[in-house]
Amino acid sequence: MREALRAGVVRELFATSAALSRHDALIKEATGARISLVTDDGLAALAETVHPQGLVAVCDHLDVPLTEALARRPRLVAVLAEIRDPGNAGTVLRTADAAGAGAVVFAGDAVDPYNGKCVRASAGSLFHVDVVRSPDAAIPALKASGLRILAATGYGDTDLDDLADEGGLAAPTAWLFGSEAHGLPDELIEAADARVRVPLHGRAESLNLAAAAAVCLYASARAHRPPRDQGVPEVALTT
Repeated sequence: MREALRAGVVRELFATSAALSRHDALIKEATGARISLVTDDGLAALAETVHPQGLVAVCDHLDVPLTEALARRPRLVAVLAEIRDPGNAGTVLRTADAAGAGAVVFAGDAVDPYNGKCVRASAGSLFHVDVVRSPDAAIPALKASGLRILAATGYGDTDLDDLADEGGLAAPTAWLFGSEAHGLPDELIEAADARVRVPLHGRAESLNLAAAAAVCLYASARAHRPPRDQGVPEVALTT
């Protein structure tokens, strides 16, 4: 809620009397929003959660056109290709934000980024990055903006560790992630500049989508940042 208020997208706020008292500081941030007092039963009818916190907000949509998002020259983009699970999509959105991504593209028949479960799983990150809804993965537009396209797939012919060691993650990158059940469509795998698998060093058969996306996005984030200056160690001289 606080992130939505800071983003200036809250148009109406429904609150119980108890919530008005409990969240007084938060309510004061709702400048410009209409505040409506409702009963506990009324709020329960509005909320999707079993135990609502007493506040429900009506917000403007935040998504932007792909051309606008790419005009900002993001160095890291996550493309959710036909990912329909709202919990997974929201978690990847949150991870992309944490890794410093500039945009997250909900491509094709992907879940609505404003699905309640997706919004909650994003933990406010929905309001931090450019969210794009696109009828397809827009590979030509991504490439034209200077992004290298990497497809995350368990059957990739390129190992993520090897790619990182060889400097292959230093360029601006768009990662393609597919649904946990079906993976990426074949045409997207073929269109990518590289097909990358996350190495499994133990006995696990695979990683779930959110975990694999976190590993890939953070590998790129690390490659995009210069090594920290370790400084020159001081040497004590004695005579």
